[in-house]
Amino acid sequence: MEALIPVINKLQDVFNTVGADAIQLPQIIVLGTQSSGKSSVIESLVGRSFLPRGPGIVTRRPLILQLVYSPKDSKEHRSAEEGTVSLEEWGKFLHTKDKIYPDFDQIRQEIERETDRMAGSNKGISPEPISLKIFSTRVVNLTLVDLPGITKVRDQPEDIENQITKLIIKYIGNPNSIILAVTAANTDMATSEAIKMSKEVDPDGRRTLAVVTKLDLMDA
Repeated sequence: MEALIPVINKLQDVFNTVGADAIQLPQIIVLGTQSSGKSSVIESLVGRSFLPRGPGIVTRRPLILQLVYSPKDSKEHRSAEEGTVSLEEWGKFLHTKDKIYPDFDQIRQEIERETDRMAGSNKGISPEPISLKIFSTRVVNLTLVDLPGITKVRDQPEDIENQITKLIIKYIGNPNSIILAVTAANTDMATSEAIKMSKEVDPDGRRTLAVVTKLDLMDA
């Protein structure tokens, strides 16, 4: 399976470029309401803070995040360092081609810029994904998808809930995907929106993992 990861990543790049969904590639879909702790779960897997933060809806485009384990002696490291800088981790966006982002604050800023470019600077969403690869000596090979949170806030389009639901179902409906249903500890699991949506496409829970965050908020 390990040998297939680079092939899967390459296919993902091609499909993202041409907008094709011909093959359902394996992915881990991170699903939850706004402020449920989705970003913290993803950042804990990377070991770095790089996702936009703020009030209201922040994730407004799907983020396809490919984590690529890159040991120091790898071809990717030699190419990234260009013989001048020693890097342990860096990012590359599909839309900026070969530009390297060694600063994770720059990665956050680029996500914000690219989100505004396609989704506007208000609170609307866009189904067009942002593709980001993070190369690191500290990660395992995974493809994660961060989706807009299940929410509705002021100044959003009237049909925003339908837009978000349609987008989420498109991704979690992939039978090859694993669903991380993120729920804050102070939310009743029986009413968790992430769990409810997961059950729509995975009623037996065969490919759903419930992730409970913010344990400090749990009722005694």
